[in-house]
Amino acid sequence: MKVYPSLQENMAYIQNQLFHSSDLKSRNIRLNQLEGLIVFLESLSDQQRIQKEIIKPIEEIKEGTLDELITSMEVAKKTDLNEALDALVQGNCILVFEDSVEFFCVNVKAVYKRNMSEPVNESVVRGAHDGFIENLITNLYLVRKRIENPNLVVRYYTVGSATSTKVALLYMQDLANPELVQEVDQRLGSIAMDTVILPGFISEWIEDNSFSLFPQILFTERPDRTVAHLMEGRVVILSDGDPTALILPVTFFAFYQSPDDYHSRWIVGSFIRLIRLGSFFIASIVPALYIAIIGFHPEILPTNLIYTVKSSIDKIPFPPIVEALIMQIALEVLREAGIRLPSRVGQTVSIVGGLVIGESVVRAGLVSYPMVIVVALTAISSFVAPSSEISTATRILGFPLMILAAMFGLIGITFGLLFLLIHLCKLESFGTAYFAPVTPLRIRDLKDALTRFPIWSMYQRPHDAHPQKLNQVKNAREWEHDDSGKE
Repeated sequence: MKVYPSLQENMAYIQNQLFHSSDLKSRNIRLNQLEGLIVFLESLSDQQRIQKEIIKPIEEIKEGTLDELITSMEVAKKTDLNEALDALVQGNCILVFEDSVEFFCVNVKAVYKRNMSEPVNESVVRGAHDGFIENLITNLYLVRKRIENPNLVVRYYTVGSATSTKVALLYMQDLANPELVQEVDQRLGSIAMDTVILPGFISEWIEDNSFSLFPQILFTERPDRTVAHLMEGRVVILSDGDPTALILPVTFFAFYQSPDDYHSRWIVGSFIRLIRLGSFFIASIVPALYIAIIGFHPEILPTNLIYTVKSSIDKIPFPPIVEALIMQIALEVLREAGIRLPSRVGQTVSIVGGLVIGESVVRAGLVSYPMVIVVALTAISSFVAPSSEISTATRILGFPLMILAAMFGLIGITFGLLFLLIHLCKLESFGTAYFAPVTPLRIRDLKDALTRFPIWSMYQRPHDAHPQKLNQVKNAREWEHDDSGKE
């Protein structure tokens, strides 16, 4: 669409194409005896910059070209009015003059930022206390200031035909596997959707198995955690308008790693990580074990303990599976209420609600004391994981295991765990085995999986991301370069 010679016609066309939106504003100007018009969307453009860097120089200097007057801003000449519409909705302003066949597009995008505070969901005891925010450029700054290396590559994408969400793909040119980068590039390019405003939209479009309970992409708001994965040869996706980074490929054990592990002594870090991994089994299996033992295999318990448990469950009118479902669902409801309510009220509701409901159902004879203890232990264990995605998956996993335990006892739990193990071994994340380095077994990578060995002993990067460079310690001995996986 060519530019009209008349300012009124140009303005009328823009107004019609933007459906006479109320935030569309215009202002008359004069440059070199030429009548002009500034058009912008006040909700997206910085009006102070328009006044200070465009209107004021034009009013003070009567001669000269627009490029000479506006030296501190990005100016582009265009001839298609349809491009003017795209520029306006991106926060630019349009300068058009009478009897001109072109217009000027000036970058005056408004930027609103919040402070870089530590992510609430990923707090640490030691280490950096800054986090990503909703501004993409700021997030890229937080990454680049930690990796002052020309090998860090940033590639921009636009996803969502209606929302036009800007997405950045980050990787280390000398570390990331080119096949991985190409695969992620193809999957991002294949997103065919009008609305893409959240990282969850992107993850479901590009992950390998959307029907799996387990997340195959790691979400984080911590720049230090993001940088650590970049330096291992992984790929990171950042999107404008959201403080969450998507890290891929990842393994099951990556969800139980925390920056605190590397700020503590390696023995302490290993002990805490083992506790986190143990919490996975406690949160998913303990309720099912209780149901199976009470309903099918009470002889497993010591004699004194049998009498104690029996006296608690004698007057309960429901079977153990109903008790567990009542308590687990009540716990999930309390948890969700605590999240949705304001922070000061939410904590109070969670604590008071848990105490009142727990005590009331026991006194009413609906639930036994052992079941309350089991559910409380399960709830606490599910919150130990540093990643909320794997924590939610663990809690959901407990429900089918409880049903199997109620139907078949320990045999049902065994078959459920066997199916779970097969699924984890079969699952992949962008060509990486999800349960690596356990399956396939790679002894060297176990140094930073189940436990954390001393930093100086981890002279090789993990093999799961297939990085171009394995060694990350200079002057390593010859046996350290052996790629067999065994020492």
